[in-house]
Amino acid sequence: MECNRKINQDSRILKIYSDLIEGHFISKNAEAERYRVSLRSIQRDIEVLRNFLEERIVESGIKQEIIYDRKRGGYYLKNNKRTVLTAGEALAVIKILLDSRAFEKEEFTTIINRIIECCVEKESRKKFTQLIRNEQFHYVEPQHKVKVVDRIWQIGTAITNKRILKIEYQRKDKSIVERLLQPLAIVFSEFYFYLTAVIDDKTVDLSRDKIYPTIYRIDRIKKFEILDEHFTLPYENRFQEGEFRNKVQFMYSGPLKKVEFYYTGEAIEAVLDRLPTAKIVKQTDGRYLVTAESYGNGIDMWLKSQGNKIEIVKE
Repeated sequence: MECNRKINQDSRILKIYSDLIEGHFISKNAEAERYRVSLRSIQRDIEVLRNFLEERIVESGIKQEIIYDRKRGGYYLKNNKRTVLTAGEALAVIKILLDSRAFEKEEFTTIINRIIECCVEKESRKKFTQLIRNEQFHYVEPQHKVKVVDRIWQIGTAITNKRILKIEYQRKDKSIVERLLQPLAIVFSEFYFYLTAVIDDKTVDLSRDKIYPTIYRIDRIKKFEILDEHFTLPYENRFQEGEFRNKVQFMYSGPLKKVEFYYTGEAIEAVLDRLPTAKIVKQTDGRYLVTAESYGNGIDMWLKSQGNKIEIVKE
């Protein structure tokens, strides 16, 4: 008797699932009457299907939800777009993380394992880990050995809520300074995460065009506190981290300036990739006249590193 009841339940669940997939609306009352079971039994069937669909997200990457419509008193299936990375996308992301060397080793390992668990099917995980095993084994964490993920998120909430941030910051000479900041954005560059912010100085007119942010390496923030005090920035002068990231080199902040130079190397594409604002003005016999905009003096360091491939015309 118990076996027959289990078979009947399984068949009922499969039929309900089939109806949902075909786009039918499932009325709890109608299903209970149809199968001569209680409303609670139908509710349990729905929960079994919900758990099944939740587990399927990892394997298929497609999120399907059984939604209850209170007005109609029943359920329907909602199909969402793919919600997790494909194995190829996951591999690409992990390779970038390996090369970035942005995280302390334990934190890095946790991130990698979660990506694999969420995005790679069980039968493919062994093959997948073989593709990253050697690099993961030889991964060298940054010298600061600071876990940054949680503080990035906490500082990020201060940015979105426009809350004043109080920090104790370690300078390059190891001295500690205290700052009140209006946090604007978090960016990543050359191994480190940075906070861009404006010092909270009531005497500064933030509506001026020439106001540009200072930059703080997040691992050097020894202590921070998100204060209750809010700040406001005029919309027309809002900080745009995407634009800022394209116009800063080696995270050296400062006034925006325009440079012009000739490039005679073999890989002009590398110049354009390194300097997102770069434009080729003229090209003659492998000699390129290039202009670019950049904040601060970081671009000067890059130009000098190119040796005789670069001839500066204007800076």
